[in-house]
Order: sequence, then C-alpha cells, then structure tokens
Amino acid sequence: MPRRRSDRTNAAPRRGARHGRHGRLGRSEVVRPPLPPLEGRVDRFDVTIGTAVEFLRGTWPELQEVRFEIGALPLTADTTGIPRWHLDREGRRIVLFRIPIERLLPPGHDDAMHRRIAIESAVFRAAAEYVGKDPWEFGPDQG
Repeated sequence: MPRRRSDRTNAAPRRGARHGRHGRLGRSEVVRPPLPPLEGRVDRFDVTIGTAVEFLRGTWPELQEVRFEIGALPLTADTTGIPRWHLDREGRRIVLFRIPIERLLPPGHDDAMHRRIAIESAVFRAAAEYVGKDPWEFGPDQG
C-alpha cells in the first residue's frame, strides 16, 4: 500500500531536531574565523630585519646585490665573544644571528623596544662593516 504524504504546510516545526535533512543542522561551521596575524618573536625579528635592509638598500647602492640571511647561532665564538653576524664578501651575503642579537642584551633592557633597537643596530653595523664605512654614515645625505 502506498504511503500518503502528510500535509506539513500547516504543521508546526519539529522542536529538538538535532539534524536537518542531510544530518548537518546545528553543527559548527567548517571554516573558522580568520586567524590573527602571527606575532611571535621570530616574526618581529624578520620584519625588523627586512625594514632595516630595505632602508639600507635604498640608501647605499653597494648593498643592492648583497643577500641578508638570518641564522640562529654562529658555529663558533670569536675572540670578542659570540658574534652577532657573519660577513661573506665572496658570496655577497651577510648572515645575522638571531639568538645572540636578541638574547645578549644588557640587564634591564629585555623589552620589545630594546630588542628592536638591538636588531636594527646589528643590521646597520654589519652592513657598515661589509662596505667598510662607519654605521653613522648610513643616511640619505651621507656619502
């Protein structure tokens, strides 16, 4: 015997229905809201290096073809302590070491502002040593 369809147009909606027709009603969305931007120490280090390098390349043509790289730690210490950067003039690159730059700050200077100053200072000093100039000579009207 064939089933008769009931007329549901006047019927009240079912309450407590957990699943819809395809079993998906009431579930959370598959796509979550966008994640906040990454704001870790490494990310801030990379952005600070990139900003300083962009400024230096725009100011000094000698640095246009120099590759700036980020390393974690130097392989060895030198006579003055733990180096903050390594210059490779033959390979046209400067390697900046993140951990010594960020972690070897003077006591009482371990905050975001002093870390940024230390990072920018290391970039400027390494670039100045690479081109054989004083770090204070980097500027648009210096030459």
